[in-house]
Amino acid sequence: MINGHTELIAHIGYPTHTFKSPMIYNPYFEHAGVNAVVVPMGCRSADYPAFLKSVFTLTNIRGALITMPHKVVTVGLLDEVTPNVTVAGACNAVKRLEDGRLLGDMFDGAGFVRGVVRKGLALAGARVLVVGSGGVGCAIAASLAGAGIGAITLFDVNTASAEALGQRLKAAYPAIDVTTGHNDPAGFDLVVNATPMGMKEGDPLPLDVSRLDARTFVGEVVMKTEMTAFLTAAQARGCRVQVGTDMLFEQIPAYLEFFGLPTASADLLRSLARLSY
Repeated sequence: MINGHTELIAHIGYPTHTFKSPMIYNPYFEHAGVNAVVVPMGCRSADYPAFLKSVFTLTNIRGALITMPHKVVTVGLLDEVTPNVTVAGACNAVKRLEDGRLLGDMFDGAGFVRGVVRKGLALAGARVLVVGSGGVGCAIAASLAGAGIGAITLFDVNTASAEALGQRLKAAYPAIDVTTGHNDPAGFDLVVNATPMGMKEGDPLPLDVSRLDARTFVGEVVMKTEMTAFLTAAQARGCRVQVGTDMLFEQIPAYLEFFGLPTASADLLRSLARLSY
């Protein structure tokens, strides 16, 4: 039921057909009696800076979820950001403070890390490969570093992007061995696909899966389907896997707290969700 008291959470990105958040938040809001709704809002890159400012002129806006391709550019559009945003170089949650300023935070990495830890992966001292240094890849790398990994290798087709992330990680976590420049998955404890590869039918795999060890844990961020071609291939190699939506469910409690809404467990959110692919 949407009425004159309903608060809006804008889910901003492009394209919107891959969005899963409305199918998770909205059933939970209905269950919990929260008069709020997550609304997908398709916005191309050229229009985004002006749109982000204008959407927060709405009097019933509670906040915004930011997704591809806007997570990196958002950082420069805000009045204040959390330390996690500074390290990640990206932002996926924005709210308006009482004085009108816009504050941004980043929860992608926290959601991913909480998910793999709940599945039993020990991150202390782990060797990690993160393929993709866009907004989500940067966030995951930052949160993994904060969880005490021992070494991380970063790869992106945009070499400068991976190297810039590497420099930020070295500055914030000098004890971690940070390298860049290759995506060979052999010998890692955790391998993460943080690229959009897998969103379209026939996309190439992000790395050579024949080089994966069976003991390696493999994580995915793509949510177009639950088991992407990459995860299916990794599972066939004997690897434990984490699907893209797990990262989403695990980060939503933190989002709810950020927006000042009643929070919930990832398990409750999953039980109520009405996901479709």
